[in-house]
Amino acid sequence: MGGVVVDGGAGGVKAPDGGWGWAVLAGCFVITGFSYAFPKAVSVFFKELIREFGVGYSDTAWISSILLAMLYGTGPLCSVLVNRFGCRPVMMVGGLFASLGMILASFSTSIIHIYLSTGVITGLGLALNFQPSLIMLNRYFSEKRPLANGLSAAGSPVALCCLSPLGQVLQYQYGWRGGFLILGGLLLNCCVCGALMRPLVGPKTPKAKDLELGKDGEKEALEGAEKPKAKLLDFSVFRDRGFVIYTVAASIMVLGLFVPPVFVVSYAKELGTEDTKSALLLTILGFIDIFARPTCGIIAGLKWVRPRCVYLFSFAMIFNGTTDMIGSQAKDYTSLVVYCVFFGISYGMVGALQFEVLMAVVGTEKFSSAIGLVLLMEAIAVLVGPPGAGRLLDATKNYQYVFLLAGVEVVLSALVLAISNCLFIRKKPLTPAGEVENTTATSDSKTEALSKTPPGPDEEEKGEKEEQEKETKKEEVEPESITVDSQEVERFLKEPQQNGGVATSPETCL
Repeated sequence: MGGVVVDGGAGGVKAPDGGWGWAVLAGCFVITGFSYAFPKAVSVFFKELIREFGVGYSDTAWISSILLAMLYGTGPLCSVLVNRFGCRPVMMVGGLFASLGMILASFSTSIIHIYLSTGVITGLGLALNFQPSLIMLNRYFSEKRPLANGLSAAGSPVALCCLSPLGQVLQYQYGWRGGFLILGGLLLNCCVCGALMRPLVGPKTPKAKDLELGKDGEKEALEGAEKPKAKLLDFSVFRDRGFVIYTVAASIMVLGLFVPPVFVVSYAKELGTEDTKSALLLTILGFIDIFARPTCGIIAGLKWVRPRCVYLFSFAMIFNGTTDMIGSQAKDYTSLVVYCVFFGISYGMVGALQFEVLMAVVGTEKFSSAIGLVLLMEAIAVLVGPPGAGRLLDATKNYQYVFLLAGVEVVLSALVLAISNCLFIRKKPLTPAGEVENTTATSDSKTEALSKTPPGPDEEEKGEKEEQEKETKKEEVEPESITVDSQEVERFLKEPQQNGGVATSPETCL
């Protein structure tokens, strides 16, 4: 686990590691930003929703929780749709769903309506964009995949830096209903990103060229015989110990990973901070996250780090959980700013590595099914995490316990991943250098001994036959290539006594 799988891409096509892949990376950047930043940016409207519908913190926390649960829980459905229809059409339909959900939410008359529109419909639309974009990124990049994952994951903090202040401005100018309507229009950009996901096509083989020249009936029959039906959802990934360990650890991690960004703004307001300055905390967190993710992607791509990226991922989770536990002791706005700086670094490391580790474990061919199953397992934890923290906040009226619990859960997931990887994942022993040298030396000695053995009678006969064939080939030269000297021909004609003899020069043998 943690080793890198170098694939040829989907359908045996080698990953280009560039070219149109950079356009795909740009689309993934935007999609990742909407998918991860949107549940956090919506938290800016929570206080207005509490006043509008007379609900508690735990009730509004369900909005972000349902969004994330749909993003994760519909993983198997996304895998089936991608394997059946491809990434591009699925993403374009998902963009329409994401926009429709926010537009319908602007007409809500109860918190239940927002659960169904923003949580379910928009969450489903974002899921239909997020998972296919990761699949396409994995197909377009192999050697540069850690860097590509880091750059793509940087879309989340960039979007968070933009959407959080934008949501605050929209709330003041147009209210939460007008803000939801405008955000729904922004989500239509997911359709544009989906149009960038051009499927990879391999070079034409001689068989394919022959099929194009042949009849249509024969072409369809041969293509049907060559291409077996692909599985819509491959459950064989559960036979891999590395995949099972990753799934368990990631499910525990998600319980506490998304809790602090949801509650940090409300935490600042509880300490008496202005609304604008409170929303600025998410901007600070996102700004630090922007640089942390690509930097971590570059580090993960180093030759001596990439085979051990699972341990780097464990370190990132320990860093994140420890930051949460220390940040729970914050008493003023300045301490919250310091907390957001360190949380942004650790959160960026986790975001850049979580899917890189999964890609390294299962490879390209099974990644479309593996990511769907992993997200399904994580959805249960996402559905419990933020609402459970909100319930704890309603009972204790103290944010300290919320951040402490989140930190403990993330640290526990790191310990499970690192310890299980050491105990249950065994690497294949490499052959020592001395043995390799001995094997090469013995092979060289064998070849020398064979070359020194005297030739047998059969080999002599073969040699004579080869010489005769060479002579016949020399004699069978085309007349056009023969150059005859005129003086030699005249000498030959003037000497009749030699006409019956055997010609010694091949030039006079006409």
